[in-house]
Amino acid sequence: MLDLTLTPSTDPTSVYRYRDGLYAADLLTAAITEFDFFTWLAAHPSDLATLCRHFGITERPTDVMLTLFVANNFIRRTDASASAVFHVNTIAREYLVSTSPFFLGPYYVSTKERPVVRDFITILRTDKPANWASYKNEKTWTEAMLTDEFATTFTAAMDCRGFTLGPALAKKIPAAGRTRLLDIAGGSGIYACTIAAHHPHLTATVFERPPVDVIARRMIEKRGYTNRVSVVAGDMFTDPLPRDHDTHLFSNVLHDWDVAKVRPLLAASYAALPPGGLLVIHDAHLNADKTGPLPVAAYSALLMSVTEGKCYATAEMETLLTEAGFQAFTFAETAADRSVMTALKP
Repeated sequence: MLDLTLTPSTDPTSVYRYRDGLYAADLLTAAITEFDFFTWLAAHPSDLATLCRHFGITERPTDVMLTLFVANNFIRRTDASASAVFHVNTIAREYLVSTSPFFLGPYYVSTKERPVVRDFITILRTDKPANWASYKNEKTWTEAMLTDEFATTFTAAMDCRGFTLGPALAKKIPAAGRTRLLDIAGGSGIYACTIAAHHPHLTATVFERPPVDVIARRMIEKRGYTNRVSVVAGDMFTDPLPRDHDTHLFSNVLHDWDVAKVRPLLAASYAALPPGGLLVIHDAHLNADKTGPLPVAAYSALLMSVTEGKCYATAEMETLLTEAGFQAFTFAETAADRSVMTALKP
């Protein structure tokens, strides 16, 4: 059996950040070269809705863009509400506003034809994610995941990430008195296996749609955890969640979906959990007022490009959890800019 209680001796955060923040520069380039965003905002402090109307852009990607710029201190928001007004800060007024003698816009023009920059312009206007990694011969992420080749490659990528993130998550889960964990859209099962390794009294089930369910079974067997972790095939959006689990886990799942799809996922979890059941959300979370952390805001730009989602602020997630009926929220940082939120079904 593979020892999944091992933890690395060094901090992997800097390595994660190179990949997670890869698209942030392209989003800034799109804002400067296509929309001259900061010049207009400097003259017209505005809320999200007004910015969307003026530039002909849509809410989800604009929210991600604004959060990135706030986290970079290019702009500031008056408060954390949906009606907050955004203002340009001094650094952006000097370097990102076209009327400034120090304007750096021309410095970005040479990169404006990069495929990800062009994709961001389209995403901002349509709210439709780009093909995976902006490859023109690739499908969107949700469509590509239905093919064996892409699903195998993507699941392997998420699996290797879990060897670092999984132990940090397992240590923060309040597992005392819990017996069965349901890992919803659990991919390769790496998190279910790691949690089982750290909490020997727990067994787990991975709930995944084909063809990933077959991949999960193979990888769970390879790790030697088939006696502790099983797999049930199903689509979390259309199939009922398995019952008889007192703990549910969404690990790096909710950030792939917009609010309209997160709501029914949380409602389905609430319905399937018994009274007193525990919901665990492992993800990269923004702080409550959406001013950072900067690495999470940068990661959200990547997610916004290739999925239907984004990184959620803790306050946003608490609102959605409250709507679903959950109570007693907790938050803890784990590893590599990730964190865990928990909630209870009363």
